Amino acid sequence: MRLRTPLALLGAALLVLLGPPLLATGSSAETGTRIPGLRFMVPNTPGGGYDITARTAARNAEDAGLTPNVEVFNLPGAGGTVGLTRLVSEHGNGKLAMSMGLGVVGAVRSNDAPKTLADTTPIARLTEEQDVVVVAKDSPYRTVDDLIDAWKADPGKLPVGGGSAPGGPDHLAPMLMARAAGISPKDVNYVPFDGGGELLASILGNKVAFGVSGVGEYLDQIKSGELRLLAVTGPERVGGLDAPTLREAGYDVNFTNWRGVVAPPGLTEAERDKLIRLIEALHDSPEWRRSLRENGWDDAFLTGDRFGAFLDAQDRRVVSVLKELGL
Repeated sequence: MRLRTPLALLGAALLVLLGPPLLATGSSAETGTRIPGLRFMVPNTPGGGYDITARTAARNAEDAGLTPNVEVFNLPGAGGTVGLTRLVSEHGNGKLAMSMGLGVVGAVRSNDAPKTLADTTPIARLTEEQDVVVVAKDSPYRTVDDLIDAWKADPGKLPVGGGSAPGGPDHLAPMLMARAAGISPKDVNYVPFDGGGELLASILGNKVAFGVSGVGEYLDQIKSGELRLLAVTGPERVGGLDAPTLREAGYDVNFTNWRGVVAPPGLTEAERDKLIRLIEALHDSPEWRRSLRENGWDDAFLTGDRFGAFLDAQDRRVVSVLKELGL
């Protein structure tokens, strides 16, 4: 008995010491935010809005200790629908997510894509931001009125570049701008690029007369003087930037873009909920709050089924606006 009692006490002590951590680890696996091996797909080229959003989110999630080593990779093509098709093919993959936004909604329609956002698992809408109307620093257009006067005189000779396919935000914004200025949207010479990164080189090289893209994509170039900012498309001026809204300038346009995250179809409820918990924790982190301020993004958080309903409404909106514009 003298031998068995110490052994029994030792065994009980080990159970006390080892039991709680094992239980806690199991609980973390069920309810935590860590998703080892998580990959974040960007469906356009580096430097665009989806790319900046994905890389910012991945870095912030790591810095906040929410999940380790998030891999971000680019799969551009057809306005984001190449990436969308790949995402849908990864049925049941709970370690893959895709950065997306209004541009993908429009590209699905304009490219008659075989897969749509209705085939994905909605995770969250993250941000909303205004588009900017920009020209190269040596452009002859110093104000938005200068630009529109020249544009009205001969719309076809002033190509406008955007970082999205027809139907996307960088296409819809200048079309609404044209209509407000009395230019037929059908006369607009729109040149699509696969993301703001590709568009930038054409603006700086004067291959297009002006460009329209998200404010967060070109903040550095605007502040350094490489790009001249003529106007913003939303309801209010952007803090820290010296440019009027289109409405202030006399053109009745109020347009904003948004970005979010979707995942492959076929996820279990636990996999879907874990991705949502990760994005919720990211949204609440000081790292993400700082990134919102630095990039000029507005918080537009919406998750799960509510985000899914929003995607459905956005699809109907794109169809309606394209029809209204005669496009």
